[in-house]
Amino acid sequence: MVDSFNIYCDESCHLEHDQHDVMVLGALSCPTDKARKIAADLRGIKNEHGLPAGLELKWTKVSGAKADLYLHLVDYFFTQPDLRFRGLVASPKSQLVHQSFGQDHDTWYYKMYFELLKVLLDDPSLTYRIYLDIKDTRSARKEAKLRDVLCTNMRDFQGERVQLQAVASHEVEQVQLADLFIGALGYANRGLSSSAAKLEVIATIERHTGRSLRRSTPLSWRKFNVFHWHPQEA
Repeated sequence: MVDSFNIYCDESCHLEHDQHDVMVLGALSCPTDKARKIAADLRGIKNEHGLPAGLELKWTKVSGAKADLYLHLVDYFFTQPDLRFRGLVASPKSQLVHQSFGQDHDTWYYKMYFELLKVLLDDPSLTYRIYLDIKDTRSARKEAKLRDVLCTNMRDFQGERVQLQAVASHEVEQVQLADLFIGALGYANRGLSSSAAKLEVIATIERHTGRSLRRSTPLSWRKFNVFHWHPQEA
């Protein structure tokens, strides 16, 4: 019986003044007792394609020469019953007016992460281990704040059900797979088209889901769930 889930998170273009109008957050989930096997499977897929197990998988590395590897990873995800993914696409960032809602960019960022994760933390009887990709020196503060918000929402006032840890993505295969999916979401929703290999990865994801990455999925779609968030008028 499953009593704990691991959730691996990654993010793209989350800073306030990074000149990107689309922020993407993503979370890959699996039962804790299946995490080691899944990581081993992902390393094995790298080996099958003649690459070292320690190679870091990243959306930015998707190219014609490595297209088969990344298509294999997408197919693996959709045939692996223990994996699920949820992505949040927030746009356009240029229309954010934080002061009208009594918040700053950091507060909005935490709200978006809460919107991403609350759907995955859907059973108060379970324990959730959340792994955040280390991106900057603010990681520790982000980790503590996000954990407080999630614990409060789950009424986990003793902090027993939600555990957060910052990790380096090159050491955690599941974070790398999350990076692949948020990269695809970002690429599709920025309307980019310069890489045929990346477009093929996106097309493969859409073939599995039967839905464009530019659209939200129903909340009931547990395997690959996408939520598009847009700013409200003040």
